[in-house]
Amino acid sequence: MQQQPQAAEFGIADARRVLGEVFAPWVMDLNLSIERFDCAPSGDAADWQPGAILRMPFAERLCRNGGTVSGQALMAFADTAMVIANLAANRGYRAMTTVDQTTHFMRAISASDVLADARVVRLGRTMSFGRVTLLSASDNKPVAMVSSAFAML
Repeated sequence: MQQQPQAAEFGIADARRVLGEVFAPWVMDLNLSIERFDCAPSGDAADWQPGAILRMPFAERLCRNGGTVSGQALMAFADTAMVIANLAANRGYRAMTTVDQTTHFMRAISASDVLADARVVRLGRTMSFGRVTLLSASDNKPVAMVSSAFAML
């Protein structure tokens, strides 16, 4: 997908379109959906950070031996969620690549959808830094914390 001029309004429908167009087919097999897309503050702007909330539905094929969702699936989910958060921060599509991703797994998750709350902490001209909190959709408790850096191409 080519970089497009930034539109005045880049919203959740545009982000969903990009999700369906730019990612590898195996990422699309995760059946991710964008639930919220925040590119402008609503309410208290002091704590606000651009980002998005995505959902990864539970599927047995994502589980490792023992029935828990694999770390590989969770890390791919977090990486994808940060790309979508960067869309919000940039208010449009911009080519980027992951430079670093550190994941701290806090507890196993099984038989539940996973939510990713991805936020851009700092957006520069050439780099973006962010954090993702992965949560169990069944009890809203944290599953993992992820920090990442992206190079803007």
